[in-house]
Amino acid sequence: MEMYFLAGALAVAVIGAGWDVVTYRIPNALTYTAMLIGLLSHVVLEHWVGLYRGPAGLLLGGGIFLILYLLRTMGAGDVKLMAAVGAFAGPSRIIEIALYSAIAGGIFALAVAIFKGRLRQTFRNLLDLLQFHSAVGAEVHPTLNLENPEALRFAYGVAIFAGTLVEFVNYVR
Repeated sequence: MEMYFLAGALAVAVIGAGWDVVTYRIPNALTYTAMLIGLLSHVVLEHWVGLYRGPAGLLLGGGIFLILYLLRTMGAGDVKLMAAVGAFAGPSRIIEIALYSAIAGGIFALAVAIFKGRLRQTFRNLLDLLQFHSAVGAEVHPTLNLENPEALRFAYGVAIFAGTLVEFVNYVR
């Protein structure tokens, strides 16, 4: 049964990534509908256990990325997409999906920095960001955030899709 939940998570991630690539937005209609279907699927197929697994996956998926949103390093649509994926995947799988997505996001960020000719500046920014957060704590950096129009951006939904795909393939093997 877990494969069906992962297949649902993968379907949501594919749609979210495609939408993100085309529009740089992930619509609420997709994420909220997927959250509801994921939660209901767990309850219908797993009964009492589903009352825990669906919501726990949703909260973990969204919660992990909520921190990045609050630091203005990720958009709200990405957080909601991860929560929707978590509503399907459940708590144990969403942690792995989040880790794989973070790795994919780092690789994509490096690729964008190289493509845009800003790799050196990206590493300087990373060092500045690490020093800022170690000195100040969990506050939004004054210039290294999504509100800065010069910040490099990419469709993070693709990284969420990649992380979900890796988890699905690992499960199928």
